[in-house]
Amino acid sequence: MEPLTISRRIAWGDLDPAGIVFYPRYYEWIDGVAHLFFEHLGVDHQQLLTEEKLAFGLIQTSCRYFSPGFYHDWITIIPAIIEVNPKRFSLEYQIAKADGQKVAVAREDRACLSLADPTHLTSAPIPEQIYRIFKQNLV
Repeated sequence: MEPLTISRRIAWGDLDPAGIVFYPRYYEWIDGVAHLFFEHLGVDHQQLLTEEKLAFGLIQTSCRYFSPGFYHDWITIIPAIIEVNPKRFSLEYQIAKADGQKVAVAREDRACLSLADPTHLTSAPIPEQIYRIFKQNLV
């Protein structure tokens, strides 16, 4: 399967007072890209939530910065599955400027969570079909 590449232009509202991308924006962007990535892989996140009462909750995130993003820079965000086991998986996001200069590398570790009792979340196995999709797309 072709990798998913999301392009976006850095907007004024993405910046901090120093004129560079405010760090929480990276987390906002990668969360949005994660959901687009699930769709790209054929995973219906809404069905998972409403019919199976499961969600992929964040258990750890990180982001390493290599160069700043500035107003009107075009960037690309490329997600990849880098680890998977029956109950959790990890995504990595390569964030670069249009000229290829690395801006950041982010990571999300996600666990499959049962929402059957919303007051007591518990880990659950990733549904078999989705687990196979993740394994097939592991890099």
